[in-house]
Amino acid sequence: MKKITKAVFPVGGMGTRFLPATKSIPKELLPIIDKPLIQYAVEEAVEAGITTLIFITSATKHAISDHFDPMPDLRAHFINQGKHQLAEKLDTLPLEIKRVFIPQGQPLGLGHAVLQAESLIEEDEMFAVILADDFIEAPNNPLSCLIQHAQQGQKATISVEQVAADRISSYGVIGTASWQGDLAQVSEIIEKPSAEDAPSDYGVIGRYVLPQALFQRLRETHMDRNQEIQLTDALKQIMTEQGLQAVKLSGQRFDCGSQDGFVLANLHVAMKSPELAEKIRQSLG
Repeated sequence: MKKITKAVFPVGGMGTRFLPATKSIPKELLPIIDKPLIQYAVEEAVEAGITTLIFITSATKHAISDHFDPMPDLRAHFINQGKHQLAEKLDTLPLEIKRVFIPQGQPLGLGHAVLQAESLIEEDEMFAVILADDFIEAPNNPLSCLIQHAQQGQKATISVEQVAADRISSYGVIGTASWQGDLAQVSEIIEKPSAEDAPSDYGVIGRYVLPQALFQRLRETHMDRNQEIQLTDALKQIMTEQGLQAVKLSGQRFDCGSQDGFVLANLHVAMKSPELAEKIRQSLG
């Protein structure tokens, strides 16, 4: 199997939960303290060995590209002033990393977004998908763990975590025969079931390693009642034909696609800074 070096970032969503801020700012650029969500996701990918970043975007999100552009003049200005810490903050992406931006056209679901990357993935190649909304703090790189299991098992691999019953209906949920450590073979996957109909309490989260064959299954997938192409439906076909495995997330995830998750992620990171933590404690009495 070829080395996994490409990652797809679906960033074409409208970010309606964060209006009016997202009228002009892509939700992926909303910061956790001082670093945007998309930068955390990209850093995870690069650390895991990804060298090509594929952004599935929309016409209104040029700011994402701007964020990763080098700014040599400003960087030189900071260095000349002795402000090396500020200069380093401008280095949002290593220069050797390739960036590709593909317009999604219409926001027709996660499956449709991933399908737009088909021309960039070779026939015998696996690729990663990362959803920047899922901000993850973990002892080990979450994507690296998935890549390792995908290469060992030679099959599609998804990340899952246990989800509270009142949130199950917001996730794709898997069923498994048994767990071997942090790994299980998926026997069933259902998109947004009720808590009563869910095969388990393990929900799929925003990290995937997938085979090129997925694109054919996405092309064959019918739109759901919301006129969207669901990635979960294509994964069902892959599961039947090639097998599908799940890896338990080791770490803490914040759903920053929701306001409460975004606020909690900021608090989580802030409390790691002694200075910010003390100010927060003082303000809360």
